[in-house]
Order: sequence, then C-alpha cells, then structure tokens
Amino acid sequence: MKISILLPAYNEEHAIGKVLDDIKNAMEKTEYSDNYEILVIDDNSRDKTAEISESKGARVIRRKINGGSGASRKTGIIEAKGEIIAMLDADDTYSAEDIPKMLNFFPEYDQVNGARDSEQGAMKFLRVPAKWTICKIASFLSGVKIPDLNTGLKAFKKDLMIKYMWVIPDGFSCVTTMTLAFLCNGHNVKYIPTKYKKRMGKSKFHPVKDTYKYLQTVLRIIIYFNPFKIFFPISLSLIFLAFLILFYSIFYMPNIMDITVLVLFITSLQIFSLGIIAELIVKNKNQNN
Repeated sequence: MKISILLPAYNEEHAIGKVLDDIKNAMEKTEYSDNYEILVIDDNSRDKTAEISESKGARVIRRKINGGSGASRKTGIIEAKGEIIAMLDADDTYSAEDIPKMLNFFPEYDQVNGARDSEQGAMKFLRVPAKWTICKIASFLSGVKIPDLNTGLKAFKKDLMIKYMWVIPDGFSCVTTMTLAFLCNGHNVKYIPTKYKKRMGKSKFHPVKDTYKYLQTVLRIIIYFNPFKIFFPISLSLIFLAFLILFYSIFYMPNIMDITVLVLFITSLQIFSLGIIAELIVKNKNQNN
C-alpha cells in the first residue's frame, strides 16, 4: 500500500522541522520506508513553515487563502497519492512513532485513531468538561463508545473518506466529522492509546467558539446519517412532558391544561413523523450510493 502522511500547517515554523524528522525516523523502520510520502498543506502561513518543510524533503502545497484546519485537510486528502492517509498535527503534540502502529491495522480496519492520554490545551477548566460532555453525547447518538472524538491523529482509507468530503467543515471540527462519518455508516474504526504532548508555538483553538462548533457538528452529522437518534428522544420527551402536565393539572389544579397537553402531543407526533421521513430519505440515499 502507498502511504500519504498529511500535515496541515499554519504558522508552525517552530515545530514543523522536528515533526518531519520524527516522521522520517519512524517510517524508516517499517515496510513502508520506500513507499510513502509526506504532504504538508501550508494554509497561507506568514512565517517560514513552507520553506522549512521543503528543505526537509516534504511535498508542499501552498494554499493562497487561509481556510482553516479542515480546508487544509480536505486539500491534502484530494492531493494525496496514497491508498492510506495518515494525518497528525504539525505542532508536535502527537508522536510520529504511533503512525506505523496504526498502519498495522490496515486493511482490516477502515479508520484508526489515536486516543489521547491527557488534555494539554489552554483553559483546561473549560475544555475538559466540554469535550467529555460532547463525547458522551456523540457516543450515545452514534451507538458506539468513542474514547476520543476530536483527535487529530488518524489514519484512514482514502477512497472511503472521499465519499464524505461533502460533510467535512473547514474548521477544527473537521476531525470530529471524519470520525462520526465512519462510525455512523458502519465502517470499522479502531482506537489505539497515544501520548499527547504540550504543543510547540501558539494554539489557534478558541475554547468557547470551537466547543460550540463541535456540538453543532455532532448534532449535524447524526442528523445527516442517523436522524431518528435525534428526533425520537425529542418526541419521547415531549410526550413525557405532556403526561406530566396532564397528571399535575388533574390532581393539583382546578382546571385541566388540555390545550397545553394537546399542543405537546401534536408537536411530539410532528417531530416523530419528521424523524421517520428523514430516516427514509437517508436510507434511500445510502441504497442509491
């Protein structure tokens, strides 16, 4: 198998050289030593990221407009020559030695992810509980236990990921989308433990804004691929609320709140019907593909 190792990079001149050296050292010890490429997608950096990457022998694609982490990854996926694409961040937070470990699980698995052992980003008091909550929501909605939803250390089959390019956003939530797209469509996904280091250079992650985008991404992807997981719990909650109000008004109020109960019942049925319609549309689309 031809392997492409993808590095999306934006202003990473302090770390990119070390990361590229680490990748080469890790791959030289494997059966892929003569059958891989390193592809750096420079997202219109204002420093020497591209120059350093070229001096280290990487194939560099320079984006003329800064589009975000997801935009760089999508460009890299399209440009990659390998059947398997491995990707990691260019800030030295992940260990390149994990790439050969991940490649050992192909072709049995369709995607392999590194589950990080810690959180090293800024504002941990916000990031840790927010990511834990979103990960639990995603696990519940997808029906699969997810140890790390937004890891940037991934390897996957290019031909499968190309099918889901339409749903991958340009921002940080792109890696979350890549994970959920595979899980929600029944592809074989595996996690391996990986050490997570403190990044070199300044983080581009915005805790509040990007966390909100992560949650949006989870809900959007589930609606795209498994909509009944969203609509059914909402419908069930409204029915439960209707019964609760009905019993409360019968035993504790002079008048029954029949209008409120009726509205809740009708709304619940409407949402349930929308869920069924959405589920049929998704199944029909999958059969046509």
